[in-house]
Amino acid sequence: MAAPAPSPSLWRNARYVSWLVSDTAKALAQALFAFAVPLLALMITDDPAQAGVIGATGMAVRVALVMLGGVLADRHSRIALMVIGSVLGVLVAGAFTVLTITGALTFVVLLVLDVLLAARSALFDVAGESALKEVVPSAAMGRAQAANQAREAVLQLAGGPLGGALLAVGGWLVGAAMAVCHGIAALTAALIPRLRAPAGGSAAEAPAADGGEGAEKAAAAPTAARNAAREIREGVVWLFSRVDLRGVLLVMTIVNLGINAALTTVVYALQQDGRSPAVIGWLSAGMGIAMLLGAVFSGALVTRVGAGALMGAGLLVLTAGAAATALVTDPLPIVLIIAVPGLLLPAINASMMGYFMVATPSAMLGRANSATMMFGMGATPLAPLIAGVGLATIGREATILVSAGLCGVAAILALTNRSLRSLPAEGDWAAHAERFAIREPAGMR
Repeated sequence: MAAPAPSPSLWRNARYVSWLVSDTAKALAQALFAFAVPLLALMITDDPAQAGVIGATGMAVRVALVMLGGVLADRHSRIALMVIGSVLGVLVAGAFTVLTITGALTFVVLLVLDVLLAARSALFDVAGESALKEVVPSAAMGRAQAANQAREAVLQLAGGPLGGALLAVGGWLVGAAMAVCHGIAALTAALIPRLRAPAGGSAAEAPAADGGEGAEKAAAAPTAARNAAREIREGVVWLFSRVDLRGVLLVMTIVNLGINAALTTVVYALQQDGRSPAVIGWLSAGMGIAMLLGAVFSGALVTRVGAGALMGAGLLVLTAGAAATALVTDPLPIVLIIAVPGLLLPAINASMMGYFMVATPSAMLGRANSATMMFGMGATPLAPLIAGVGLATIGREATILVSAGLCGVAAILALTNRSLRSLPAEGDWAAHAERFAIREPAGMR
């Protein structure tokens, strides 16, 4: 059957634009806080260990609560959860601002604020990610994910300098900026249901195919013996019973771990060689610029190139690029080497996440998304662990090669998984996913 006519431009979809503004404002608030907290902790305590405690505690809270956030996203209106989460963000950011102005910010207070914001993120951000399916049609999901990749690259480049400029004036200004960002996120999220869907329909208008708003309301209806633990288990079992989706999840987790471990090893080694923080900072900036450039054309790639071919070739290039950094030690060549795979990373992520969103029914999407977040957060601390232990035991080159090996494992998984290897371009994702659909057992919606 011929593919449907191309959907309207994402930028003519007012619902999507409103979602993007809301999600970006929320992400900027989180980036500012993540930048400011360690520095404020050092200013207050002059103890790196206490700063580390705050970061580790926040991560532990997110890991502990994110699956519950997935249950909430599948039970209730995701747009309403976006609004509630952003309003809570305004309240916590406002408290942070007042406490900073009054000089009441201590280690314990900062720890409590970090825990509250981590809990807010874990419980409500899954709903925001999952709501994307309600405002973007399946045939445009790859382009929406590509736009998200561009947004992430901009935040990576701008978050640190902006946070530094605000913090130079005072910690209170960081809190005020966060409150404004969360306020914008709440207002634009509240606008989404009031905006018309573009001509040609949206995911929310196709309840029979994807679940949409109708399936979400059905999931929220009272059922016998509702139990969060059982719903989490059902979601995880369903996710891993889908050979295509568990393949996407494993590939994403492993490749991101490999790339982060390689880059962390390079950063640690440069610091040990006596390179200045400014020079090391160019490494992150170079990767951010490469990803931003890659995100610009990733939308065109996901619509024209089969995602399986794009994923396989891109992962092989990532593996080669990571391994090549073992051969050079000067910052400029390293930046040039990592820029090449960095150009492809947004397209790979857009393809994998776009297909994941299209292939997952709306009634399961909150728990499926929370599973990807939990796997990602669980793997994140391993990157500095691999880098630190590796540098201390087997040296820089071997540690980088181990990291590149992880990227190679992800490439092998993608190339040997039939459902991933045969992934088509964006317009045919829904039909491809239907081939791997499974009949849901009784009790699952």
